[in-house]
Amino acid sequence: MDPKKNGNTVNVSHIKKQVEPRWFAAYTNPRAEKLVRDRLLEAGVNVFLPLQKTYRIWSDRKKLVEVPLLSSYIFVKVVPLEFVKVYQVPGVVRFVTFEGQPAAIPENQIDNLRLLINSDAEIEVTSERFDPGDVVEVIRGSLVGLTGELIHTGSHSRVVVRIDRLDQNLIVNIPMTFLRKL
Repeated sequence: MDPKKNGNTVNVSHIKKQVEPRWFAAYTNPRAEKLVRDRLLEAGVNVFLPLQKTYRIWSDRKKLVEVPLLSSYIFVKVVPLEFVKVYQVPGVVRFVTFEGQPAAIPENQIDNLRLLINSDAEIEVTSERFDPGDVVEVIRGSLVGLTGELIHTGSHSRVVVRIDRLDQNLIVNIPMTFLRKL
């Protein structure tokens, strides 16, 4: 029966609002990122592991391999009720927290990571703290749409993409003509 037909209204305040899944960073055991990713996928969790292609050199050969961009970190898109499912996966140590609670990673920072790993840019990862600089957006090249903080080092212009809750920075060399100040 439609409650509007007989003049009644429906009180929806008691109905729980659907919580949208958000990205969270999880800390993994060392060198277990790919295995944890596979286990999370098997458990039905939306997961993102940024990988970077790099050459590894052994005494007898040189091989192109994919290694995690951020050692011991993996990203999961879940609602808080699914935290238990993530914790149950072997290899997951804990969530990255802020004030005792798992810290949500903004969607645009995940998008920036995706842009970086899908580009041909040379990426350097550092935990170094930088002084605030100009916020810039890449307007040309394979990283169009990437936003970050501009750092001047010698004759190079570098863009830093900060992942706030991890205290990690990704540094990319980009020509000044490819940048626009926001």
